Amino acid sequence: MEVMMMENIIGYVKKWGKYTFSEKPFNEVDSLVLCQLVYLNYEKYVPAPCQGKEPVDIQSILEDPEWEQILEGYWYKEHNKELFELAAKSLRFGRMKMNDYVNVIDEDQQAQFSAMCYFLEDGKIYIAYRGTDATIVGWKEDLNLAFSKPLKSQYLAVEYMERAAGKAADASCPGLYAGGHSKGGNLAVYGAMNCSDETRGKLIRIFNHDGPGFRPEIKAQGNFQAITERTIKFIPRSSLVGMILEEESDYEVIESWGIGLFQHNTYSWKVEDDAFVRAKSRAGAKVKRDAALNEWILSLTEEQTHAFVDTLYEVVSASEVSNVFEFEANWKKCLQNVLLAAKEVDEETKKGMQKTIHLFFQILLENLKMGGWPWQEQ
Repeated sequence: MEVMMMENIIGYVKKWGKYTFSEKPFNEVDSLVLCQLVYLNYEKYVPAPCQGKEPVDIQSILEDPEWEQILEGYWYKEHNKELFELAAKSLRFGRMKMNDYVNVIDEDQQAQFSAMCYFLEDGKIYIAYRGTDATIVGWKEDLNLAFSKPLKSQYLAVEYMERAAGKAADASCPGLYAGGHSKGGNLAVYGAMNCSDETRGKLIRIFNHDGPGFRPEIKAQGNFQAITERTIKFIPRSSLVGMILEEESDYEVIESWGIGLFQHNTYSWKVEDDAFVRAKSRAGAKVKRDAALNEWILSLTEEQTHAFVDTLYEVVSASEVSNVFEFEANWKKCLQNVLLAAKEVDEETKKGMQKTIHLFFQILLENLKMGGWPWQEQ
């Protein structure tokens, strides 16, 4: 008999990796494992959709002496290495096939999009969308979620889902899963609510692991109601990313070892047996903070939103780095460049930014009148 104790996704694979999916059915923790693994760079190993090649299994990648190159370009390198090695050596994930790897970074259209398909042993396909990577472009695209028009990556998510569904039909696939962490969760939901009725009918479950929500007008354009009962969203108690533009209250609150924003890290999520550890509730101050943030975002005009996001991006881009790792390595020089750029912002734009930030604090204080501060753990 297995002894139940709290783990994270690494502990989960150690404990349950010896079971096949026929012995232990696919579950929510498996989904997070696949969504974390999709952050790795498989360009050398996993075929792109246009190549028409046979899928490869996870174990075969580990057999390459240079396999560790897939770890470059993202946070949590040591954790990712351990998770991948354990998964590749496990009975549960080792022979799982992967195909249709896509990785798009388009600076002109401010788009960062990556996705891949996993093939489960029962023939089902899991469409995994990557969240924000370490690129500055990816960071800017997250800010663009505040706009009232869909993002380039959201359109790509629909195209990718339709392509995967087409292949699934050819292979007589019994059904599809879709999911992602952070922005990847947003893309999975967007793809599901905007794909064709035929494709949507094949979706069994959509997993949103702490991904942002949608502006009301974006949600209204899609068929969100058709997927609500098949969508499950997980957020840690102190979630900020997952509560951005989140109107619904139908989400699962889970426990994390992290503090504040660090709870967004999937390796901090508590796992017991084959499920996430549920929290009793979210702190009241956190709820007020989220309400204030979303009220602020929705109170801005399109012009104000563009001015705020574009100016912030231009100032950060002045650091002359392409990803957060370069920023960290040369943070003193980068910070000097950012501060110089901030001084160069014209007076009209600067006043607009100040008014926008002032509005946020007005709304925040109003929402916090009856509660504590949002950074206090309760």
